[in-house]
Amino acid sequence: MNTDDTITIYDVAREAGVSMATVSRVVNGNKNVKENTRKKVLEVIDRLDYRPNAVARGLASKKTTTVGVVIPNIANSYFSILARGIDDIAAMYKYNIVLASSDEDDDKEVNVVNTLFAKQVDGIIFMGHHLTEKIRAEFSRSRTPIVLAGTVDLEHQLPSVNIDYKAAAVDVIDILAGNHKDIAFVSGPLIDDINGKVRLAGYKEGLKKNGLNFKEGLVFEANYRYAEGFALAQRVINAGATAAYVAEDELAAGLLNGLFEAGKRVPEDFEIITSNDSPIAQYTRPNLTSISQPVYDLGAVSMRMLTKIMHKEELEEKEIVLNHGIVKRGTTNN
Repeated sequence: MNTDDTITIYDVAREAGVSMATVSRVVNGNKNVKENTRKKVLEVIDRLDYRPNAVARGLASKKTTTVGVVIPNIANSYFSILARGIDDIAAMYKYNIVLASSDEDDDKEVNVVNTLFAKQVDGIIFMGHHLTEKIRAEFSRSRTPIVLAGTVDLEHQLPSVNIDYKAAAVDVIDILAGNHKDIAFVSGPLIDDINGKVRLAGYKEGLKKNGLNFKEGLVFEANYRYAEGFALAQRVINAGATAAYVAEDELAAGLLNGLFEAGKRVPEDFEIITSNDSPIAQYTRPNLTSISQPVYDLGAVSMRMLTKIMHKEELEEKEIVLNHGIVKRGTTNN
């Protein structure tokens, strides 16, 4: 038997006195095995505590019952809650999850996706700030089902689950425009479609709806980091803004503390509304007013959608849009 700790299919076959092909058939539920042989193999599997590799099972069954989940930043609470929704539904349908972080790096993102393809996952749920041409090319070359969660596809090629980010931005401006004429738009990189083409469009539409002029100088972009939000505070003040719509909670928390550091009172001197209503929104003092979105449900619904595709069921909707709202807390008046 193996001298290391790993029990292999070879060990099981030798102990049971059968071929490796027979062990494989038993593991994969193939009925073309005599009952006494099946019992003998299962007894050896139990005794040796043999745990078949999902990919190895997949070679015989064409299924690995494994789903890959690509997440841009594993430390981001928004995406971690979304991933929990995915995992709960995956468990319900007897799928295992392989979680892979792209660390918000486009090249690593491609490598991560190709690694999941190599593992022969049955499907992939992709979360990211934008879809690069490289990642689109990888998806189009593969027959593996892909579902986007909390990720916009402006070309409407892939199944997705989102909220209406543009309408949510309009709702934010409707609130802030009641007391302010100079409202800043603070977001992650504008190259990310969700920021530069969706949220920014909602911001502009909200300004126009409320009779306010769009000013290029009130648009600020940064990486999705607390420190960058903090560093932006003085620039936002210098631009004349008295309120801000912020596209990410960590950025918003940084901006809030940066404003305090600059001597501003929130919400008396400056109002803030953020976007994801992650736990960070309630870690700050005052708590952040935020767009509310069913983050857990975004994950859960995307996983259910993926199971339908993997099981060859018909999708009623290819692009699912869940409801959003606004949760008013301490960074806005009223």
